[in-house]
Amino acid sequence: MQTIKQPPSGIRNKLKFLGPGFILSASIVGSGELIATTTLGAKAGFIAFWIIILSCLVKVAVQLEYGKHAILTGETPMEAFGKLRGARIGKSSWAVSLWFVLMSLKFIQLGGMIGSTAIVLFLLFPFLPITAWLFITAIVAAAFIFKGYYSIIEKGSLFMIVAFTVFTLLAVWMLRHTNYHFGWTEVWDGLQFKFPPHVVAIAFGAFGITGVASDEIIAYNYWCLEKGYAAYTGPRTNDEAWKARARGWIRVMYLDATVAMIIYTSVTAAFYLLGAAVLHEENVVPEGNQVIETLALMYTQTIGPGARTIYLVGAFFVLFSSVFASLAAWTRLFPDIFHQLGWIQLNPALRKKMIVILSWTIPFVWVLLYLFIHLPVLMILFGGIVGSVMLLLVVYAAIRFREERQQILPSGMLYDIAFWISVLAIVSIGIYGLVQVFA
Repeated sequence: MQTIKQPPSGIRNKLKFLGPGFILSASIVGSGELIATTTLGAKAGFIAFWIIILSCLVKVAVQLEYGKHAILTGETPMEAFGKLRGARIGKSSWAVSLWFVLMSLKFIQLGGMIGSTAIVLFLLFPFLPITAWLFITAIVAAAFIFKGYYSIIEKGSLFMIVAFTVFTLLAVWMLRHTNYHFGWTEVWDGLQFKFPPHVVAIAFGAFGITGVASDEIIAYNYWCLEKGYAAYTGPRTNDEAWKARARGWIRVMYLDATVAMIIYTSVTAAFYLLGAAVLHEENVVPEGNQVIETLALMYTQTIGPGARTIYLVGAFFVLFSSVFASLAAWTRLFPDIFHQLGWIQLNPALRKKMIVILSWTIPFVWVLLYLFIHLPVLMILFGGIVGSVMLLLVVYAAIRFREERQQILPSGMLYDIAFWISVLAIVSIGIYGLVQVFA
């Protein structure tokens, strides 16, 4: 049973308590980075590089606000959404109802992700068809959630993602010895806030899915609760001892989020640069069931033909860890949503039962959606567009959380500046993207 703990001091001791950001990295470094990012690079070239970098950086402060809310209140995201001011729809708040609708649309994105995972497995082991690998992937993911193998997946996925990041950075470095080489001139040009009109939809989708996406910000709240930051802080008493513990664990969370950001920003930038340098030059855009083979060109054209197998193994771990982490978060999110909607009366026993039921249900819905639509890139980018809309709700709630938190534990000036820059950037890009896509 978790008990109150004093926060660690010193980087080495704090590193022992990192975890939520690593689980999040397993979800982040997935379809958005491997597929959406490279697709944008293939379509736009270097000119849209700034969108990807901005997407990775500007959402972190909002993510931290959700983490702070978890530490200070012990509330799940949907409990907090249920208390937001505004109209109520039935027994729930407008925010919970809207989130439920938008999350339901995100099933399409996860269908594309599990489909992409199955395609990788088919390319590695072609003795079974893609459909068979789809169901095998769903069964394995469900079984891992059912058995609670979070620690194994967390550590294994982190190791493979770091290894794949190094492999991808090596491919970027090897570009200098090929006809696809580029220099700082192209990179600098890609950071000039130019916006190519012909890739608005892809860019909007990529912004919504790269870095910490809206549903991953919500998931971070759950992982902060389950990893113990809230329990270690203890129930709120507002005395100085409690405030000192809260500040200490928030500092651990800052380190957790920063380390995760460095990992996923590095690999996201590398994916984009490979797509812009190789795929854009070849005028090849990932699409359909050929998406994984198309992306393999980024490695075979730089490192050599032998890199294909290494790439496929790395791509599997990146995609499967993303599927697993998403399923882990969704099995916690939907029982909370159902409770807030008044459909169930949630208690610890029922929550545990719902996690089991959903772990065996949700993956097969993803499979059926992929079999019906069969366009993984389109499905993933559609989820990114939905995610960009969800970010607006996430930001609104974060502003409300901050108002409450300032009364309890005011933040410093640097954090406040970063928070409002994040809000301004997300809202501006979100509104602009909506206007352009649906105009």
